[in-house]
Amino acid sequence: MNTLISRIALGVCVLGLAACTVGPDFQRPAAALPDRWDAGQTPRSLSTAQSQIVDGALDPQWWNVFHDAELSSLIARAANANLDVKTASARLMQARAARRVSGADALPSVEGTASYQHARSSQNGLLDVAGLGGKHDFNVWQPGLDASWELDLWGRVRRETESADASVEASADLRRDVLLATLADTASNYLQLRGVQAQQQIVQQNLEIARHSLALTKIRFADGVATRLDMAEAAAQVSTIEAQLPLLDNQHARLVNALSFLMAAPPHTLNSELRAAAPIPALPPRVPAGLPSALAERRPDIRAAEARLHAATARIGVAVGDFYPRVTLSANLSLQAMHFDDLDQWSSHMFGVGPALSVPLFEGGRLKGQLALREAQQQEAAIAFQRTVLNAWHEVDNAMSDYDARQSQHDKLAEAVEQNRIALDNAQRQYVAGAADFLNVLTVQKDLLGTQQALAASSTEVAVSLVTLFKALGGGWQTTYPVS
Repeated sequence: MNTLISRIALGVCVLGLAACTVGPDFQRPAAALPDRWDAGQTPRSLSTAQSQIVDGALDPQWWNVFHDAELSSLIARAANANLDVKTASARLMQARAARRVSGADALPSVEGTASYQHARSSQNGLLDVAGLGGKHDFNVWQPGLDASWELDLWGRVRRETESADASVEASADLRRDVLLATLADTASNYLQLRGVQAQQQIVQQNLEIARHSLALTKIRFADGVATRLDMAEAAAQVSTIEAQLPLLDNQHARLVNALSFLMAAPPHTLNSELRAAAPIPALPPRVPAGLPSALAERRPDIRAAEARLHAATARIGVAVGDFYPRVTLSANLSLQAMHFDDLDQWSSHMFGVGPALSVPLFEGGRLKGQLALREAQQQEAAIAFQRTVLNAWHEVDNAMSDYDARQSQHDKLAEAVEQNRIALDNAQRQYVAGAADFLNVLTVQKDLLGTQQALAASSTEVAVSLVTLFKALGGGWQTTYPVS
């Protein structure tokens, strides 16, 4: 009875120890973020924006605010085909495989064995296992099972598993970060492409005006009203405008190739699809930015930094566990016979079972050094988390400021274009009436072309800055693609 009680007490103690986990428990760090996104921005700058940033839930599929079916199609294809995303997916698969390897340490290990040996003992040696005096050969048949299991008394193995789980989560978030960057790059390149097409149309329109002016000057020259200088200036204006077309064509080709690359396609794959010009998508009147408190959940880089901190904290527990004894239960069950036909007899079986204890006595400072290393790595991960959060805050604040400033610039450029149109119309009328020389017409036309191109570039920059804002806010990876 006393023996039974002692065994029960020993079992309770072992289970109690098994519940122990050495090392610090991970405490989720607080992300220092503002209460409102408009902190630090003046009411004047926010009020001048045509498309205002407001409170409200951020749409994960933020590209839908542009209402552009072509953009949505490109986004979907790039998300599923992009090679960077696939590379990140492969790394996630590696992390999951490493987790399975690490998790196996918490389970018993069972191996099947089988051996056969044809041998003869020495006649002059100390050991004659066959009892044949070393005069005859003999056979030994031995199939069996070996099992072992380390009792995780201090939670070292559990900390390894915890660290591996956190590493898997970090890999998953890094993949989300790559996906987010891919979606933003696709949208930015597409918007820039539409901006280049807008500039091409502007150049073509101004080229038609310049050619019309050249034709008019030729008529006036034939009538003796215009001079050769007027002819030369008009022709030079046509050539100057024509000179812009090759560079715009080159930009168009490079942007189409950039989009093709994002979709893992060869150059020129999207030429036919994107050849037709389309306007730059209009901006939404309101841009819901979500709550700052949700940024830590939306931004994949913040989530990955937190997961890396978790993994580093768990590895401290692994290092602490190495200071404690390890207890391993092992068992062996096998059959051994000199004749194969005797293996099925009970007398051929043998077994062994029992614990093994391993205690670190002297490691030359290795264990202390390993613990110090893990603690320093955890401190580095904590600092990296703080830096990631602070950088995210800066990116959001800068993106909001850029979006507002570029809209203000766009409004002023639109006003300048309108005034230049009026000036060109008046200059042409005065030239036809003989009240002004042709140089005045050329100057005003050049100004109009410059402001029109600046306005088209500004429209592109406003749209791209909105994409940058959505990227900074961490939207896009929550969608159902790509397929894992």
